[in-house]
Order: sequence, then structure tokens, then C-alpha cells
Amino acid sequence: QVQLVESGGGSVQAGGSLRLSCAASGYISSSYYMGWFRQAPGKEREGVATIYFGGDNTYYADSVRGRFTISKDNAKYTLYLQMNSLKPEDTAMYYCASSTNMFVRKKLETYDYKYWGQGTQVTVSS
Repeated sequence: QVQLVESGGGSVQAGGSLRLSCAASGYISSSYYMGWFRQAPGKEREGVATIYFGGDNTYYADSVRGRFTISKDNAKYTLYLQMNSLKPEDTAMYYCASSTNMFVRKKLETYDYKYWGQGTQVTVSS
């Protein structure tokens, strides 16, 4: 069993920055993928950025590439999302997620991610 707890959300003005953290407890294998997903009101949950926990492969949605950076601290079992140049359209609940194996076919889709945190709200005002 894996527990994921997000933190770091908040309200910022457009152009600002936030850093999200996700603390994982339980069994996290280096063969897992972990990532950040977001869901805005009335919209489906979408992948933002994911990373292979046993390496450095990263994957980004086109909408955030160049502005967001996903990283991890394996020793602390913690995942991060540095968000710069935030836009109002980045407003959403942000969720941390983990797969349970390395066979994640589409890295930015929710299907293969089985563990989820409760989410942290990010609000960007114009």
C-alpha cells in the first residue's frame, strides 16, 4: 500500500511560481512511475508531468513544457513540481499519483496510476 500526501498549493498571481511536494509512504519501487495530474472544475483529470522513479526519464504535457519541472528525491520518497510562469489556466486541483509497476504505456494518462493523493489546490489570478 502506498500513501501520497501533497502540499505546497496556494494562490498566486499570473507569472508567479509555486513548488508542490508529494510525500510518499509505504512501498515505492524504483520501477514505478510517479507524476502530477490536475483537474479543473468541469474538466477531466489530465496529466501534467511524470517521472520514472528509478531513473531520470520525464514526460510533460505540451501546455506546461518549459514552465514546469518535475523532480524527485529517492532517499526521501518525495516528488516535486516546480511551477513557474503560472497562468490562470493552470488553476486546478493538483494530484500526485503512482503506478504499481513499470508498464505504464501512456505516461500522462491516468489509467495506469493506481495510487492517488488527496490533492492540493492551485489558483492563479490574472
